[in-house]
Amino acid sequence: MKQGLVAILFTNELGQKMKSRPISPHIQVYRPQLTSVMSITHRISGSILLLMALLWVWWLAALVSGPDAYAQFAAFTGSIVGKLILIAITWALFYHLSNGIRHLLWDAGWLLNLKGAYSSGWTVIVISVLATVILWGAAL
Repeated sequence: MKQGLVAILFTNELGQKMKSRPISPHIQVYRPQLTSVMSITHRISGSILLLMALLWVWWLAALVSGPDAYAQFAAFTGSIVGKLILIAITWALFYHLSNGIRHLLWDAGWLLNLKGAYSSGWTVIVISVLATVILWGAAL
């Protein structure tokens, strides 16, 4: 008799049906750590940098399209929403760069212990926020 995939997955080696139980109980007790949150944030910042690339293409297209197209681009980037997007892109750039340097240090064998991982993680966070604030403070 043919068994479906579900029947196979929920039977033991004797062919007896198993009682329903959580497949991944560790998810229920997992507490996010700084390193895991930073890993996820690194991926998010990379995605934000894709937005930067699209904005850059828009800027270049506006430059070659003439004054009206550039005025539209300038109006968007000068708006509150545009400035918030530019600030987010700036933070993502500094975060991704700093965390990339942190990963290069790990590749070299440095800061691989728990204390080094946490201190370098907090350093990346502080550097990315401070660099963004300093740059935008000077720009505005």
